[in-house]
Amino acid sequence: MGITTTVAGRKGKEFRELSRETTATTNSKSKKNRRRQRKMMLPIQRLFDTCREVFAGSGTNVVPSPQEIENLKTVLDGIRPEHLELSPEMPCFRVNQAEGSPMITYLHLYESEKFSMGIFCLPPSGVIPLHNHPGMTVFSKILFGTMHIKSYDWVVGAPNSNSVVNPPQAEPHGPRLAKLKVDSNFTAPCATSILYPADGGNMHRFTAVTACAVLDVLGPPYSDPEGRHCTYYDDHPFSRISVEGVSIPEEEREGYAWLEERERPEGISVVGAPYRGPMFVEN
Repeated sequence: MGITTTVAGRKGKEFRELSRETTATTNSKSKKNRRRQRKMMLPIQRLFDTCREVFAGSGTNVVPSPQEIENLKTVLDGIRPEHLELSPEMPCFRVNQAEGSPMITYLHLYESEKFSMGIFCLPPSGVIPLHNHPGMTVFSKILFGTMHIKSYDWVVGAPNSNSVVNPPQAEPHGPRLAKLKVDSNFTAPCATSILYPADGGNMHRFTAVTACAVLDVLGPPYSDPEGRHCTYYDDHPFSRISVEGVSIPEEEREGYAWLEERERPEGISVVGAPYRGPMFVEN
């Protein structure tokens, strides 16, 4: 009985060790398979899955954590035009009219109450007018082409023009003081730009220097019922409007402007078109 117990114990130990080795091997294979699957995953699928994680708690003025911001930025930085089957030779990137601003095409990818994804296709000289993103975090990735971006953030605590000396025209709220954030050309490949509810250039204008494609991710998307209405602006030089209590040194004035609300600009045409590239699966 003692010998039997010893043999049984020895065999039990061998089985336990074999089980651990098998489990370790299985876990190792599983990890390799997961890594292989991640490598094989379509970029658009990786983008969708990452957006769903990053914007799980999305809401007005809710900004994802720095790590979540970095995760999504990394995914977007890795996306190339061929991943979405886009090229400058496509008809939507050609100038399609003799007068006025060229027509812009929007390829809808996805929208929920948490986030939206889409691609703006701009022919040369195409313009997306100066507009805001209230309470939103926005990622913009230029896939190809050269884009001029001009953006502003509100100057916190600055009085509006209720006491303007020479406003360009009377408005209920009056022009508001904003600080210039960006006024530059960006050529792909370049890093993804990110704007926040109160920073990063929340009000921006896009002007296509060449044919451009821009992948946009908004979290959360526009929603009139929830107070996230898209507002358009005209920007006026700081020196054009005088407001009591607002003084900026002359050498710094080019870095500021007065933004005045306006109706959606006439002549700006954005049309929807079906996206025909690889698509994600909503698991």
